[in-house]
Amino acid sequence: MNTNPMERLFNGVIKENPTFVLMLGMCPTLAVTTSAINGAGMGLSTTAVLMFSNLIISALRNFIPDRVRIPGYIVVIASLVTVVQFLLQGYLPEINDALGLYIPLIVVNCIILGRAESFASKNGPVVSFFDGLGMGLGFTCALTIIGAFRELLGAGQIFGMTVMPSSYEPITIFILAPGAFFVLACLVAIQNKVRSKKPKKAGETNVTSCGDCSTCGNGSCGSKFFDNSVDDK
Repeated sequence: MNTNPMERLFNGVIKENPTFVLMLGMCPTLAVTTSAINGAGMGLSTTAVLMFSNLIISALRNFIPDRVRIPGYIVVIASLVTVVQFLLQGYLPEINDALGLYIPLIVVNCIILGRAESFASKNGPVVSFFDGLGMGLGFTCALTIIGAFRELLGAGQIFGMTVMPSSYEPITIFILAPGAFFVLACLVAIQNKVRSKKPKKAGETNVTSCGDCSTCGNGSCGSKFFDNSVDDK
């Protein structure tokens, strides 16, 4: 496992994006992304909890008994979520009202519990902090992009500013529940298409069988080698 802080940032945003790659945290992703500002607010709130929960859990990893580690993680996460909720209520009440119940539900977000269990409990505080930052930024980017597309198509706006011409007829389904599934599916499909076109690394071979080993001229095909070895026996 790479413990370079910058690599952890890149990993969370691109390689293991919690929404587009790992498909985690789908409940807030689909529910709160009716606008770009809601997506950004939810993502940044989750990022703050991710960073500091990873930091605290990593610092306490040698003191939390294995038998109570999950309840211990939840106590840490719940305390941080309470702080974030109070800050939103005090300084950003509109965002707090828009996100509603989904702020307290950050406590049981599988992204946060997953990083605490799989990374923070096994690595140092600094790299764990950057792992939480990377995952949080990846989550924030994903929610903001989804919210921007839904708001643009469903209301003709982005971050509350009208960007479509007056002749544009909003497609209201995109700011309803089905619109979240449509936009998420399209964005994941585009990402998978782009990733599949990336050039292979040097020395990497294609081990997919073409199904006709008798006429195949691909000497590096693993299935051909396997079939020949079976025939020789």
